[in-house]
Amino acid sequence: MKFRKQRIPLNALVGILIVGAVALAAVLSQFWTPHDPLRINFGSRLRPPGGSYLLGTDEFGRDEFSRLMAGASTSVWISLLTVSFSIVAGSIVGVLTGFLRGWTDRIVMAFNNALLAFPGLLLALGLLAVVGANQYGIILALGLAYTPSVTRIVRGTVLSLREKEYIESSRVLGNSELYTMFRHVLPNCTAPLTVLATSMFGWVILAESALSFLGLGVPPPAPTWGNMLSSARPFMAQAGHLSILPGLCIALTLLGINLLGDAVRDWLDPRMKGVQ
Repeated sequence: MKFRKQRIPLNALVGILIVGAVALAAVLSQFWTPHDPLRINFGSRLRPPGGSYLLGTDEFGRDEFSRLMAGASTSVWISLLTVSFSIVAGSIVGVLTGFLRGWTDRIVMAFNNALLAFPGLLLALGLLAVVGANQYGIILALGLAYTPSVTRIVRGTVLSLREKEYIESSRVLGNSELYTMFRHVLPNCTAPLTVLATSMFGWVILAESALSFLGLGVPPPAPTWGNMLSSARPFMAQAGHLSILPGLCIALTLLGINLLGDAVRDWLDPRMKGVQ
């Protein structure tokens, strides 16, 4: 029997390369950077790219390349924890409400729909005013802001699964509702959750950068792409690379995540099997 070789789609390959490069920079920055990203050197202020400073320096003489690497670490860490929080919390609430139905479902979904009426970034801004602007405050605020979207997706999937034959078989065998939910229903929500988690990763990076740009993200001197972009505004004419480089990092990361997310969606969608 001959097996047909499966080619990796171009969008998946590009997405993997971009996301892999960002992840590598994030991990590598924990152990090594060309220069100390926090070291101030006024003798090297606003240097253009080149020489020992590959991508130039900022207004305090700090190495831009090292700070971009450290910013990647911050963005990836915040995004991973935020997406994990939203997926776990939203999955639990979505499975419980979709499977049990009744008044519990009506009350929880009314509250969930009220939260969905607020844009995620606006809701995060309100929560940050309460919990404070710091790394874990951002994770909590963005996690709570995106949990309603996960809840809605999971609940919709559970409503289509709860009447399946294998669910009835589990009940007939005497399994508890809780066992049936987390043993048979939740694993079948993996495909939509995987696609949603991939998209959310990009949303969180963009939201965290926006919050940092507004001064509500990780406080300086810790570098993030958002606060680097914000601090570069007064020097756009004098040192344009300070604005271009963080913006380019954000744009390329979002492009890579979106391309990878499209590839994951196509791979998990049975209707796309065999489609080139």
